[in-house]
Amino acid sequence: MQNHDGKPDTIVLIHGLWMTPRSWEHWVPYYEAQGYRVITPTYPGFSEVEELRADPTPIANAQVPETVDHIAVVISELERPPLIMGHSFGGTLTQLLLDRGLGAAGVVINSAPTEGIRVQPLSQLRSFFPALKNPLKAHGAFGFTPSQFHYAFTNTISEEDSARAYERYHIPAPTRWLWGYGVFANLKPGPQETWVNYANDNRAPLLFIAGGSDHIMPPSVNRSNAKHYDKSKALTEYVEFEGRSHWTCAEPGWEQIADKALEWAVTHARTPEREVAAAGS
Repeated sequence: MQNHDGKPDTIVLIHGLWMTPRSWEHWVPYYEAQGYRVITPTYPGFSEVEELRADPTPIANAQVPETVDHIAVVISELERPPLIMGHSFGGTLTQLLLDRGLGAAGVVINSAPTEGIRVQPLSQLRSFFPALKNPLKAHGAFGFTPSQFHYAFTNTISEEDSARAYERYHIPAPTRWLWGYGVFANLKPGPQETWVNYANDNRAPLLFIAGGSDHIMPPSVNRSNAKHYDKSKALTEYVEFEGRSHWTCAEPGWEQIADKALEWAVTHARTPEREVAAAGS
C-alpha cells in the first residue's frame, strides 16, 4: 500500500439493494492499483449472491439500524477515517454514517434518498411498483424479473447485457425497506430510521453523483437530496453524468465515475491538518 502522507488510505464501498459487495468487483482492484485499501462491507447476515437467492431469509429479516451500526463498527476500527462511497441505498447508508461523524469524505452515487425528500418521478414509481403492488408481501424479500431489472437498473445497455448482469449480481431486496424508506416513507409521522440532520455543520464533505438516465433514482431525487443540505456549512456538491443509468458503477465507462468519485473525495477529505486550519479560521 502506498503512503498517502496522512490522508485517507482506505476506501469503504457500500452496496445498495438488490446487490451484494460483488457489484463493486471492478472498483476494488481499480482502487487497489492506486495504492488504497478497499473494504466492501455487506449487510448483517448477507452472504454470496447464489446463497441469498437460494435462501433470502437474511434479506427479509434485515433492519436498517442494525445495518448502519454494523458498518459503523467496521469504519470505527480503521486507523484513519476512510473515504466512504455508497451506491443506491448504499448512498443512504453513507449519508447516515457521515451524519454520525464517520469518514473523511463521502460520495453517494445514484443515491436513494434520506427522509424528507418528496420528489417522486414517474419512472421511480414505475420501478418500485412491482415490489409494492401487494401489501401482503410487505415483510418478505422481493426480486425483480429480468425485464423489470432492465427497466429499473440497466436501461442504457442491451437486453442481452442486462440479462448477464442480472444473472451475476441480482438478489432480492427487503420489501419492508421499500415500503418503509421508499415512496411511502414521508407518509409516516415523526423521524424515521433514514433521518439525518441536514444542518449538521460537522459532518465530512459530501458529493452526490447522479446518472442522467437513471430510472429508479432519477437526477431530480438526488438534486433534491443534495439541496436539503443547504442548511449545513459542511461542503455538499452535486454532479450529473448524462446518459448514465442506475447501473453506472458497472456499465461501460464506469471508470469515469470511479475517477470522479476518488478525485473529489481526495481533494476535499478532512485531514488533521485541515481540521486544525478550519478551527483556527
